[in-house]
Amino acid sequence: MKIGWRNGLGIALSIALLYWAFHAVDFGRVLYHLRNSNLYYFAGATIVGTLIFPVRARRWRPILASVAPGLPLGMLWRSTAIGMMVNNVVPARAGELARAYALTRETSRVSFSAAIASLAVDRVFDAFVVLLLMVSALLDPAFPGQRLVAGRPVEEWMVSGAVLVAIAVFALYLIVFFPERVIRLFELFTRRVAPRLEERGVEALKAFAAGLGVLRHPARFLEVLFWAIVHWLMNGVAFWLAFQAVGIVAPFSAALVVQGLIAIGVAVPSAPGFFGVFEYIGQQGLGLYGVDAARATSGAIGFHVLTYIPITLIGIYYFARLGMHFSDLKRAEDAAGAAEPAPRGAASTGAG
Repeated sequence: MKIGWRNGLGIALSIALLYWAFHAVDFGRVLYHLRNSNLYYFAGATIVGTLIFPVRARRWRPILASVAPGLPLGMLWRSTAIGMMVNNVVPARAGELARAYALTRETSRVSFSAAIASLAVDRVFDAFVVLLLMVSALLDPAFPGQRLVAGRPVEEWMVSGAVLVAIAVFALYLIVFFPERVIRLFELFTRRVAPRLEERGVEALKAFAAGLGVLRHPARFLEVLFWAIVHWLMNGVAFWLAFQAVGIVAPFSAALVVQGLIAIGVAVPSAPGFFGVFEYIGQQGLGLYGVDAARATSGAIGFHVLTYIPITLIGIYYFARLGMHFSDLKRAEDAAGAAEPAPRGAASTGAG
């Protein structure tokens, strides 16, 4: 994977945010809080924060059901672990491509474009549920109203996020229920602007619409929504346990606010693993609740590092087990705008 200007910008932004997070903090105090942390709480945060990934794999199954019903959970779990690992070690959120590509290595029932489309649905559910939980946290009397994030009230950021999610949901529903019209508009546009993209784009849109089949079935929609809520509530519990580990006194609703702010923040370009962005936003989010910067930073660092390690190691194991190479990601990146990649080499289908 080459380092383009966007990836370079993301790495620079991460470095800048790490500097902003640490320059005004007594790092000795950060280390003091970490040395005196409750390891049992941190262990709990690590376990719960790792278990969210099997839950994410479980919720992926109904999203894919319209194109490949009854996919084995182990297959989805391996692909999910690989995707999360790649996100942690490669810039530009290449983990999404790796996750889709790993699935096509294990089964021919799901095309690469359909897998990519299913992950777009996955992210829309993420955004919707994260914002839903953040709004619920606003109703907690413990929420500190009128606090600012980057000079703007928290409520303002949430409204902006809700608008973006609404736009994304509307666009998805147009593709699901009016694919012919969307494709026709695309044809008219590309014919004038970029004729060479027309044929390839039409095929991609058709595959994308097929991958969005979950939105046509209320039962599947509710199943995905249920698992998305379980996923993000578990992640909130992991955050809250990390708070307790370093003695942060804050309600569970604070964990929902902090995880939401971080989920929004990591959408911007950043270094692999979202280092810098995670720590800065975690520090600022806990600052809304009056937590001092050193203690908030220690909680963010401890949680980030301890949840980073297990899924990265698990993902590396499955990555090697499937015989994948990082050069495959370049082919997957090219395939995202063209045809799907053909599986190469033997892929394990055993339990894992």
